[in-house]
Amino acid sequence: MLKKLSFYYLNIYLIKFFLFSILINIYSFETSFGKEYIILQSTTSTQNSGLYDYILPIFSNLKDVDVRVVAVGTGQAIKNAQNCDGDVLIVHSKDSEENFVKSGFGLYRKDLMYNDFVIIGPENDPAKVKSSDNAFEAFKKIFDKRATFASRGDESGTHKAEIKMWNNLNIKTNDFSGGWYRELGLGMGATLNVAVQMDAYVFSDRATWLAFKNKRQHLILFEGDENLFNQYGIIPVNPNKCPSVKTNLSKIFIDWMLSIEGQNYISSYKKNGQQLFFPN
Repeated sequence: MLKKLSFYYLNIYLIKFFLFSILINIYSFETSFGKEYIILQSTTSTQNSGLYDYILPIFSNLKDVDVRVVAVGTGQAIKNAQNCDGDVLIVHSKDSEENFVKSGFGLYRKDLMYNDFVIIGPENDPAKVKSSDNAFEAFKKIFDKRATFASRGDESGTHKAEIKMWNNLNIKTNDFSGGWYRELGLGMGATLNVAVQMDAYVFSDRATWLAFKNKRQHLILFEGDENLFNQYGIIPVNPNKCPSVKTNLSKIFIDWMLSIEGQNYISSYKKNGQQLFFPN
């Protein structure tokens, strides 16, 4: 009888040990192959440039946190974050970013990195943009010539920066939509493709243009004006507005991106030997 009881309890112990081992293995599998992650709502320019493909695997390996990117225009990225569909924002329209924080959806905003915008057009430059003294003159020449201009037309940071240029000249682009002024409602890479096909001028961030492969006969025709400065910001979504936000993981990501290590990786990213982003 005693032997039977001992055998019974031994079997119970072995079964418990076996089940415990399975649970440990399942946990190990999930933590190894199903890392914790955050959702990054982002402008398309950082994605199209290839920066995320370069820097996010480095971060993930160092911090054991994955970053899942939703790359849309800045305006849409902010709307997505307001709908609690993200943990962190990286966008490039400072006024919109500050409004996002003021409205309570962002905890704070930090400068992350910068580059600049450029005006691109066909090599023969029918509007003579290349000889312009400043960015406003370049836009005015395009308008005077009624040269075909491809606009993103998507409320992105790039689109908002472009509209500011037209507004400064008191030019209402809505009056010319569908004519020489073409609003595409596309991301930066797709807009560049259309501009090249149409022999159109286009306003782009430098990083996406440098990474863009289908340049054909298009060139940077104007650059270097202080009005073409392009600042990127990083913002954690406020858990008081969005309780599902992964605040701790977001902080790990933002702290690393703003650290000396993260900033050095940003500055080390290049295309064809050219640096695409400059850390703050």
